Amino acid sequence: MIKGHVTILSSAANIADARLHRLANALIASDITVDIWALGKSEDAPKRATFHRAPGGKSLLARVWRDIVLPIRAEGEIVLTIAPDLLPTARLVTRIKKQKLVADIFEDYLQLLNDRAWAKGALGAAARMVARIANSVAARADLTTVADIQVPPFNARQRLVVRNLPDRSMLTMAGKPDNQPRAIYIGDVRTSRGLRTMLQVAELSPDWRFDIVGGVAAADQEFVNSWLTNNSAASRVTFHGRLAPNESWKIAQGAWVGLSLLEPTPAFVAAVPSKLYEYAACGLPIVSTPLPRCVELVRQSEAGVIASTPTDIASALNSWSSSTAGRAEREKLAANALAWSSTHLDSAAEYGAFVSAISALRG
Repeated sequence: MIKGHVTILSSAANIADARLHRLANALIASDITVDIWALGKSEDAPKRATFHRAPGGKSLLARVWRDIVLPIRAEGEIVLTIAPDLLPTARLVTRIKKQKLVADIFEDYLQLLNDRAWAKGALGAAARMVARIANSVAARADLTTVADIQVPPFNARQRLVVRNLPDRSMLTMAGKPDNQPRAIYIGDVRTSRGLRTMLQVAELSPDWRFDIVGGVAAADQEFVNSWLTNNSAASRVTFHGRLAPNESWKIAQGAWVGLSLLEPTPAFVAAVPSKLYEYAACGLPIVSTPLPRCVELVRQSEAGVIASTPTDIASALNSWSSSTAGRAEREKLAANALAWSSTHLDSAAEYGAFVSAISALRG
């Protein structure tokens, strides 16, 4: 094993996953060797990381196979897992191979299952059992990193909150707005994250274009296909699919606003979407639905508006594009976003603490 070598394992998340990039970039910037096993394409991997294409496809059986073989293949002296189902095997194998185990928990898995249509019946019960086991194993890892304060396990031996603060090397500044108003969304594309709301907003905002970046959930793909075929607003909406983070944020250049339209599901009601931080750091005003911590952030930063319904969201967009005063208001919100992000989002400290915790495991 190479000294200062971290292997990142993911049995489900694509190599283009933004949190994976943030953590890998922080390690690489500190001259720690990083190799990654994940699904996806080599061109979407973090720069200077060694990418290994994980075996198999997207089936459940293939994922179980990866849960078994990936920990065996991990060569780093420290193994960081980004998938709950990997943890039991990873803990066993790392103990045998005398490696250190880092469990990265990026969501409240039990609560998240309430947002998944497939998590019903026997399959849902099995998924919940896996989530409970994962939380138990994560608590006993050498280091447990969580994406926010409300994410379990809370009884971990060494628990470190590593929020999804912006990695500015991955972002493109919004800069001068395009002549035609344009709203962007970057993230997981599904109903609970505002997909159908965004499309209703597009119908109600005839002067606006919409760029939606991210993989569409399988449960929503048929709806999206039908909407694009039959809706008159379809020519103004572009679905870009999943892109690597650097490519995703190039779409922010010239945009007028960033959308974050989460529904109040159990997993989201206590969360702060990472895109809120990133929109602000790009200099984009924010439109968010009224989840408690989102409301707090938008009000503190004075960088956007809170709106509950497609009609209210469209009204805000149309007010910005329909008059000189509206454009001036949007510009003020954009300036507030940049000012707030520069004083409240200390990414260097957040990821520096993460790297320090990883480095301490080598002692």
